[in-house]
Amino acid sequence: MMIKGVIFDLDGTLANSIEDIADSMNQVLEENNFPTHDYTTYKTFVGRGVRSLVEKSLPLENRSVEEIEKSFDRMMSVYDENCIVKTCLYPGIKDLLNALSEKGIKISVFSNKANELTQKVVEVLLADWKLEYVLGAGGDIPRKPDPKGAILISEKMGIDPSELMYIGDSGVDMATAQNSGMHAVGVLWGFRDMEELLENGAQTLLEKPMDLMSSFD
Repeated sequence: MMIKGVIFDLDGTLANSIEDIADSMNQVLEENNFPTHDYTTYKTFVGRGVRSLVEKSLPLENRSVEEIEKSFDRMMSVYDENCIVKTCLYPGIKDLLNALSEKGIKISVFSNKANELTQKVVEVLLADWKLEYVLGAGGDIPRKPDPKGAILISEKMGIDPSELMYIGDSGVDMATAQNSGMHAVGVLWGFRDMEELLENGAQTLLEKPMDLMSSFD
């Protein structure tokens, strides 16, 4: 397996963002006198974008199109101001990015988070590393597991999909890798469990970030 580059998912893979996401959505719920959720529950809500998370967070009886849209707009506003309050890189990620850079492995990021929020988080947390391309959802880029964004990044990187790893923490990420013709790498420190990763096509599993470097020995 000749791997020349890696594309990382962001939330649950590089960055532990669940508390900022949960706190922001809970603020929206509290403003409407709706029940809130704990961090563990929010880990099951994330992965398919903010709109999906908003819908899942709302009470069943309050999921009208109008309520979802209103809550989505408010969530985007609150989260935009709070997306890097508690969010931080997972332990070992800095060492991994340093090791990849030293080996000349190209690095990119592809997230289902809205593109403007993805860029904002990456600009703060990943400023120390050279990234080939950073892309979030929006515009003409459909959400994962649609492969369009991943294929676009492979073109920007100048690397064939077969020579890329897509690394993520969810079944959506593994399906994205499969749909894109990339090697699917699942991480076990994120928001989902091993069973979901394997069911959706994970070819390699990582218990800790530096485990990835054995692929380049």
